[in-house]
Amino acid sequence: MRHPHPHPHLPSTEAAVAAVREVASTYNLEVTVTDDIGADQTSRRTSAGAFTVLDTDGSLPHEAFIELGGAPAVTVQVFSEDDVKVTVDGVEFEDVPRDSVPAFLRSVYGGTAFVKGKLFPPGQWLVVPLPGDETYKELVPRMMLSPWMARNSRR
Repeated sequence: MRHPHPHPHLPSTEAAVAAVREVASTYNLEVTVTDDIGADQTSRRTSAGAFTVLDTDGSLPHEAFIELGGAPAVTVQVFSEDDVKVTVDGVEFEDVPRDSVPAFLRSVYGGTAFVKGKLFPPGQWLVVPLPGDETYKELVPRMMLSPWMARNSRR
């Protein structure tokens, strides 16, 4: 997926973790990282045999689960396939491109992400706008409006 204003390329899980650490440092957030390395350790390699470390192409898959302290509660799961799942106060954003994650986090912590209520379809949506016409929206499950989301609500 190409965007008019591409984000800096993050070629690996390690590069993504470093970029998340940089954003966390900017906002004075605590960071906890758990690494899963090897085909037998990564979440999407369930077909790998026990003690199988390399993928069939000889690569060493690497995933990372990152927890950021502070409000809102954010976790970032970096997969070896270049996509990421970002969870913000329980709301999951699946398939965020790895290169977009730093801008996504800056939107959340920098105050441009917001919650928008709609009458039709009914519900509250967490909206995370990024530079260059890239926006992520996910439905906030009923009764899951956190204090951070309530403070960032727009009608």
